[in-house]
Amino acid sequence: MDTMTWEPSQVLAYLIRRSLTLLPIMLLMSIIVFALIRMVPGDPIDVMYGSEGMDQIRREALTQELGLDQPIFIQYGRWLWRAVRGDLGNSYRAGMPVLRLIGQRLPATLLLSFAALFLSLLIALPLGLLAAVKRNSGADIGAMIFAILGISMPNFWSGILFVLVFAVWLGWLPSIGYVSPFQDFFKSLRHLILPAITLGWSLAGTTTRLARSSLLEELGKDYVRTARGKGLRERTVLLTHALRNALIPTVTMIGLQLGFLLGGTVVVETVFAWPGVGLLVVDSIFARDYPVVQGVVLVIAVLVVAINLLVDVIYTVLDPRIRLG
Repeated sequence: MDTMTWEPSQVLAYLIRRSLTLLPIMLLMSIIVFALIRMVPGDPIDVMYGSEGMDQIRREALTQELGLDQPIFIQYGRWLWRAVRGDLGNSYRAGMPVLRLIGQRLPATLLLSFAALFLSLLIALPLGLLAAVKRNSGADIGAMIFAILGISMPNFWSGILFVLVFAVWLGWLPSIGYVSPFQDFFKSLRHLILPAITLGWSLAGTTTRLARSSLLEELGKDYVRTARGKGLRERTVLLTHALRNALIPTVTMIGLQLGFLLGGTVVVETVFAWPGVGLLVVDSIFARDYPVVQGVVLVIAVLVVAINLLVDVIYTVLDPRIRLG
């Protein structure tokens, strides 16, 4: 197997090329979100101030101040011009810059997402390895039952069940709320456990099945039989040879899952009153706070693109035969 030959400059050039190819996709995404949010029935001014008790002059002044009197393509052009300069506008409801508002909420979502991902990997990788090694045994069947339950049970339902059992019946953990780990680490951990388990269980189910199938495929290949024929210990064959190659599709899934977590925590954040960007988007949609919805979607899209680029680089670490092209 060849050794890695890429240099940091090559990695940087590759990341720049990939980012440029993804710009049209992000542009199209921003157009779709910009148009769809304005198709939701309801006027932002009516939602904020009520449809009654406001004279026409005041309404027209607010409409002009927010730029809602312009055609939609002009509104989008102005928003895009500000966005490329790092200005996502001001929130209609909070009256503060959208970037600052997202910056206040994003740490909570990142904490929940990475905790759920870490928990899922902590469970899924050993379980998938055990299921592959003990194929068709009781351990394999149990691992697959765990995986299927995690995949098939909706997050809102499992979250409510966890709250009912561990918060209401047993009283071990708080049911809602968020505490910063910099404020009180152990109290923050207690608030984090239930939402992280709720998210992590479904991810663990998917990763367990993928890890099992990938490892079974590698164990049937010639290089594994050759390693065993040379008298290598089974642990060395599994962990040094087969598992490393089996991790390549698993890393792809992990990257996709983290992107899903960043944009898909809406349900769990709502169930547990977790003050992240998912809950922020839900509240902003109901309030017709267009700049916040557009800003959150754009920031999440940038993070997802960055994660996928990072996964591409990790491929070359797991398999030096893969080149950054």
